[in-house]
Amino acid sequence: MAAVCAACGGTELKKHLQVGGELGGDGLIPTTDQFGRALADIVRCRSCGHMQVDPMPSEEILESAYADAASEDYVEEEAGQRETARRILDRVASHVEGESPRLLDLGCWVGFLLAEAKARGWMTLGVEPSRFASSYARERLGLDVRTADLLEADLPEGAFDAIVLGDVIEHLVDPGEALDRIAGLLAPGGVLAMMLPDAGSRLARLLGRRWWSVIPTHLQYFTRGSMSTLLSRHGWALLELDTQPKAFSVRYYLERVGGYSKPAARGLVRAADGVGVADRMWAPDFRDRMLVIATRP
Repeated sequence: MAAVCAACGGTELKKHLQVGGELGGDGLIPTTDQFGRALADIVRCRSCGHMQVDPMPSEEILESAYADAASEDYVEEEAGQRETARRILDRVASHVEGESPRLLDLGCWVGFLLAEAKARGWMTLGVEPSRFASSYARERLGLDVRTADLLEADLPEGAFDAIVLGDVIEHLVDPGEALDRIAGLLAPGGVLAMMLPDAGSRLARLLGRRWWSVIPTHLQYFTRGSMSTLLSRHGWALLELDTQPKAFSVRYYLERVGGYSKPAARGLVRAADGVGVADRMWAPDFRDRMLVIATRP
């Protein structure tokens, strides 16, 4: 069966990057230095410019892999994750009303964004397929997080003022189906906030297959145009489209250089340690990530 574009529904998809591989022994985890590797080759839609892997892995394989996913990387970077979450919540808050908005975080991982929202007095609920991450959110942070598949969790219709997909939609086989499901969960006037890589950015185009977002967990490679197309096609209205830098320690960013050269990464970390900046917070804006806020009129 010919591949169909997940963004516009077009059928003229041509091979763009030859990066195909297999699901490795580490499964699918949220951080990696395996840049330039994907679960299949990447094709590009001639109509809207969206990119995606082809063939798509089965839902069953992905469900099992994400349930088993475990990594301490983000736990060790808690301070940066919380700072990033606070910036996102500030943007979301400008579009919701009331002192205690109801927030649903789909794919919340260990729950740092939920924890920051709860500290603001928001009513929070999370869904996370990883047993490791959802257990951490419940047991260490005291959050209401359900261990379930994102699109199959039993959730109340029309109950949420804001829904967050943080680095999630690019992992889904059918992102349009997810948007339709989310529309039913939002209260009237509610908003959806998504954070994801921007495959149409200048940096992504420059690096090609060596871009650090070409990794085994990513199935969809949205550009600003293809994301806008997807939202419009499923009845959403775009409210904001901006860059979205992440805050991490200098050490974390330098260690990711290992995806290109492990000796270089070690040297950079040693140098940063030597001048006392390795553990400093850093949020560089490479302009290759986007924050999308949308609503259903």
